[in-house]
Amino acid sequence: MKTLLLKLEPVIWLLFGQGILIGTILLTGWLLVVGIAHPLGLVPADALDYERALMLGSNILGRLVLLALIVLPLWKGAHHLRSLSIDFGGGARDSAVASLLYAIAAVCSGLAIWAVIRL
Repeated sequence: MKTLLLKLEPVIWLLFGQGILIGTILLTGWLLVVGIAHPLGLVPADALDYERALMLGSNILGRLVLLALIVLPLWKGAHHLRSLSIDFGGGARDSAVASLLYAIAAVCSGLAIWAVIRL
């Protein structure tokens, strides 16, 4: 299992890095608009209505953005939890923890892809 993790390490780091990018740029802006600006009335009331969200989900570019917002932070979180496990003395069980966390991220990514395709 350790050799498989070593072979997949560049792919995992790519997903981790993109998760940081998405989490920093897109999710921050989304949280500012939905969590702060809209409740304060700084955004028009119809900006977040159902028809606009459906239009985003029916467009191929919008679907890719939705997938990026869901999938990439999953991999970022899995990698951070793996690093946290190692920092707390889990180096001996790193292969099992990494396999479990990355399997959870892969299954959740597959479910997210399935859900976005069904939009």
